[in-house]
Amino acid sequence: MNSKQKWQVGIVGATGMVGQRLILLLKDHPWFQLSLLAASGRSAGKTYREAAGHRWFMDEPIPETVKDMKLYDGEKDIKAIAGQVDFIFCAVEMDKKALQALEEAYAKAECPVLSNNSAHRWTADVPMIIPELNPDHAQVIPQQQQRLGSVHGFIAVKSNCSLQSYLPALWPLHEKFGLTKALACTYQAISGAGKNFHTWPEMVDNINPLIKGEEEKSEQEPLKIWGKVTPQGILPAAGPSLTSQCLRVPVTDGHMAAVFASFEKKPDIDEIKKIWSDFAGLPQQLKLPSAPQQFLYYFEEEDRPQTRLDRDREKGMGVSIGRLRPDSQYDIKFVCLSHNTLRGAAGGNLLLAELLCQQGYIRQNR
Repeated sequence: MNSKQKWQVGIVGATGMVGQRLILLLKDHPWFQLSLLAASGRSAGKTYREAAGHRWFMDEPIPETVKDMKLYDGEKDIKAIAGQVDFIFCAVEMDKKALQALEEAYAKAECPVLSNNSAHRWTADVPMIIPELNPDHAQVIPQQQQRLGSVHGFIAVKSNCSLQSYLPALWPLHEKFGLTKALACTYQAISGAGKNFHTWPEMVDNINPLIKGEEEKSEQEPLKIWGKVTPQGILPAAGPSLTSQCLRVPVTDGHMAAVFASFEKKPDIDEIKKIWSDFAGLPQQLKLPSAPQQFLYYFEEEDRPQTRLDRDREKGMGVSIGRLRPDSQYDIKFVCLSHNTLRGAAGGNLLLAELLCQQGYIRQNR
């Protein structure tokens, strides 16, 4: 596929950490051509190097093809941006109501929006998709388009980054054994706050027990992902019962979770391991470019997974699991790990875009 045949892609919020990850992921993507970058008004008109060079967080340098790209104003240039791309990734930080309005403005301008933000996660006709788990929720998109008065434009969102470390592990167990309740304690990297140790030195040798709003997201968002598409939009599931505790820990990348779970039918430990090993979703069946070959990987070693050793497994798109064993209060307990800015953010959003393109929701050369 040459560049003319590729989907033309823009990033709104290109100077932030998720935007930077997306730039690197799109550099050699077989389907997508990064053709436009946008940020806030204060960066508009500058080259990407001028606007972001001094706060480039990635280990890999800014791609040469991106350095001299001029930045658009993500708020004021909606019509111009929508006319040049097939869809955008939205990773901009704004007030929730303003962000809701911005993303709807792009959708009404017939530009599909793949959002990394939380603003529309609870809009009933906006699908919140983890591609291996609930790809069928894309079926709600025509309802949203009818409400917005759009033909091609729509909004689709990814879920919170922290629950993507443990919800994929619980998903196939719920289908088999009927999950009744779960407790997840998450230990979240500082990149989840868009920071590194240079910009957040207070986190060196420190743990912060508060991540505002994170526990509510971790407990509520899975219910929408487990929900069903109805004529009124996506109806969240009534259960299982979920509770969480979320802590910020001094690591660069990688969210880990300690999970406790009980089921209607008590599972066998070996059977759980086989279910995880065999589990594959639609992205694996379709062989999407960003899909991990082995989505869920179980470590038999007692001291794995470890954040530094295992967060990059499957190019950061896999989920690592370990220490599965019976528990005295719940049926089982285990730990799991995912890369928060890859699987949990930019990479998960990219995989969602691939899925929606393959299914025909995002068209080329409109």
